Amino acid sequence: MATIIVDNKSYSVDERQNLLAACLGHGLNVPYFCWHPAMGSVGACRQCAVKQFKDDRDQSGRLVMSCMTPVTNGTRISIDDPEALAFRASVIEWLMVNHPHDCPVCDEGGECHLQDMTVMTRHVYRRSRFPKRTHRNQSLGPFIRHEMNRCIQCYRCVRFYRDYAGGRDLNVFGSHDALYFGREQDGTLENEFSGNLVEVCPTGVFTDKTFFRHYTRKWDLQSAQSICSHCSLGCNTTASERSGILRRITNRFNSQVNGYFLCDRGRFGYEYVNSDKRIKHVRVQLDQDRTKTAAPQEASEVLNIIGARLRAAHGIIGIGSPRASLEANVALRTLVGPQQFFLGINEHEHQLLSKVLSVLWTGPVPSASIHDAEQADAVLVLGADLLNEAPRLALALLQSIRQQPMERVDDLKIPRWDEAAVRNAVQNRRGPLFLAGSQRTWLHDHATDSYVAAPDDIARLGFAVAGSIGQGAPSVSDLRGEIRELTHRVAEALGNAQRPLIIAGTGSGSLATIEAAANVAWALHRRGKAPRLSFVLPECNSAGLGLLGGGRLQGAFDSISQGKADTVIVLENDLYRRAEETQVDAFFDAAHTVIVIDSLENRTTTKADVLLPAATAVESDGTFVSQEGRAQRFYQAFVPEREIKEGWRWLSDMARAASQETDVDRGVTTWRNYDDVVSATARAAPELAHIGKVAPSASFRLMGQKIPRQSDRCSGRTSLIAHLTVHEPAPPVDHDSPLAFTMEGYRGPVPSPLISQFWAPGWNSIQAVNTYQDEVGGPLRDEMPGVRLIEPDATMAPAWFTAIPHPFQPRSDQWLLLARPALFGSDELSNHSPAIVERMAQPFLSLHPSDGARLSLDDHSMIDLTLEGKTYSLAVHLDPFTPLGTTGLFLGPDVFRGQVPAWVNLFKAVTIVPRRRVA
Repeated sequence: MATIIVDNKSYSVDERQNLLAACLGHGLNVPYFCWHPAMGSVGACRQCAVKQFKDDRDQSGRLVMSCMTPVTNGTRISIDDPEALAFRASVIEWLMVNHPHDCPVCDEGGECHLQDMTVMTRHVYRRSRFPKRTHRNQSLGPFIRHEMNRCIQCYRCVRFYRDYAGGRDLNVFGSHDALYFGREQDGTLENEFSGNLVEVCPTGVFTDKTFFRHYTRKWDLQSAQSICSHCSLGCNTTASERSGILRRITNRFNSQVNGYFLCDRGRFGYEYVNSDKRIKHVRVQLDQDRTKTAAPQEASEVLNIIGARLRAAHGIIGIGSPRASLEANVALRTLVGPQQFFLGINEHEHQLLSKVLSVLWTGPVPSASIHDAEQADAVLVLGADLLNEAPRLALALLQSIRQQPMERVDDLKIPRWDEAAVRNAVQNRRGPLFLAGSQRTWLHDHATDSYVAAPDDIARLGFAVAGSIGQGAPSVSDLRGEIRELTHRVAEALGNAQRPLIIAGTGSGSLATIEAAANVAWALHRRGKAPRLSFVLPECNSAGLGLLGGGRLQGAFDSISQGKADTVIVLENDLYRRAEETQVDAFFDAAHTVIVIDSLENRTTTKADVLLPAATAVESDGTFVSQEGRAQRFYQAFVPEREIKEGWRWLSDMARAASQETDVDRGVTTWRNYDDVVSATARAAPELAHIGKVAPSASFRLMGQKIPRQSDRCSGRTSLIAHLTVHEPAPPVDHDSPLAFTMEGYRGPVPSPLISQFWAPGWNSIQAVNTYQDEVGGPLRDEMPGVRLIEPDATMAPAWFTAIPHPFQPRSDQWLLLARPALFGSDELSNHSPAIVERMAQPFLSLHPSDGARLSLDDHSMIDLTLEGKTYSLAVHLDPFTPLGTTGLFLGPDVFRGQVPAWVNLFKAVTIVPRRRVA
């Protein structure tokens, strides 16, 4: 630590920081534009000038840019020196010369960093009377609006897009004061993280186009912490609502998880909450064969019907869901009993999930957070397509390749925050990143080595790397020359690293790949390294569902077909995505009563005798467990309309209805609020015992007050309903959390999950997050980043996995069908968001050109592919990186997620559609 003197006051700071970060960390207001805690300093804007003095006798000093000046012990500076004040005011003035006076109509108004800095520098009057420079705006796709006239040339956008996120289609053009930040020509921004430009840009150049369609000023939004439900990483978000409409999703800082950034699916996939396909009424089928339209009825009447059917049932089974909250799954399990609770995932996925959890529980290597992945100094990815399955983890790997070259930076004594100097020292050096998968993406351009092959060959590479590292791991002897050389390079890089990371997942469908990843990590651990494992799972609560435990989906089908049960409760799960259509049809036809709880209409909801509307994550309180094993709480941002309720609340009501006039206590009947559900969840399985520590309980208060979800400037609460009444109704009462649906309540430091919006005096933009940190870029004060439910014992020495697969051999008349997940199109919920739909690719089948020639298929031709009795219309993609003898099927919205890999005879399954081609 070092001591600096700022305006004659002493502060203790980290000597690795620059003066700007040190001052901001102590709550001192220094204006800035180009600097960002995640991207370092380039000194482009000149806005952060302060006066530095040699010693206490120096009366003149000199102006320095605080973002480019390192902290040294005894440094003396002044923020309030008249010359520094005047210089900063002049910088704002010249930046504002061409900036339009459009704050009242700008989407960024009220949360604009430029507005904050203008006020902070006391610039209030425009002296320039010359014409303003103007630009033509570009159409950048369905996510981003472009207003180039608002640009202040801070370079943040291109630094994030190109240097941090690896994008290539956004750049800066021109020179001097005629700069243009955009694409070479109009077109959709291609990078998977383009939405972060909305928060990275300090002005209104890049704004959220989805938010624009139902725009509301920031201070009128009602907000709460949420967890992204579109993949297994558990990124933290802030969900914001107004008038019963979810208006937007923004990134929420969590130092251990997503930090400052989100992927585009997580940011723009939220509009399923507002979809026309939302289920908003309780419905009951009028006929036994479920062919007539379900009729809406009063909830109380329907609960009586449910209670009567449950009491008369000859057996009840429950099917859970990896996209439902942990509490809702526990409620269903408690209602039907542990032996009648089934996980709701197909047999193969169940096997893969069980293997992942077994490796993490019984092995000595801990799972990696996203922050751990960023700090890794060597990475091996086996089988996982990170850009499409877990994009935020892919962004972390782009930062990890800088870790090893940073050793040179440290040797040269260059501060790590000095971005320009760091890049000059590092040049094109990259740390070890090895990608092995079944398809190629642009992430491979950043890899040290890449290997595209069938899953069995990828697993063999993993086993070979483990054997090459040694420590007793089984080896692979029959490797081709180039693969043997690759194996040695990977093993050497991992062995020389201090924080190696091994990544695999369930997306490839390969059990051997998971076991190979475990062997590599365990070999490194026995060698004395500190490795981490990261397993990418299919959905937001797959890990939570696996920890809770339950039967296989086939067991549920057998219970109904064998007459062991005649009533089924399906929780937030479209079974047609889990099993073959004929099998699911037979299951529903054999069931006497089908009760479905879900939020969106799907094929399963059409089979329901009783359909109950479920709240989405942003409309409820609950817990998701990420692939890391980190349990995190999400809170209700607003009370949903009509009869929509949380899944666990419906199940509790059903239990009470079923227990009437009987002596049966189904265990759920005593639940009255969310805390009761959390307590029951902690008792449901030993692995969930600490679930109550994830966030403060509903009884938490500060100075006897709840924490408001609304800002203290929230307006229009009476005028919004003036056409109905001039009286302001009482706000809803929240019995389930420490939060209140009002603007009244405690305003001061609170535990991080309870922060509704990041705001501080003088800081209205997202940059206000700096004021919630003791050290800028570090954890939030009172941060509760979630509870890791899986912590391995480092002394464990599990037995090696030895089932090494044989080399992949193409077949003459069959192809190995592989899954091709897509960032836009493979997720069930985000597919109902209009902006995401615009980015979805047409369903396709990828083949190697040689295989395409065998099938007489041209690139971009159209085919009908028949699988499991269902026909898909697909475009053919001839891709030289598709392994010979395999074919990749795009996992679109309607594609059955069956057991893959699987062998298919394309000669029989494919029908060429004449005269139909796609561009």
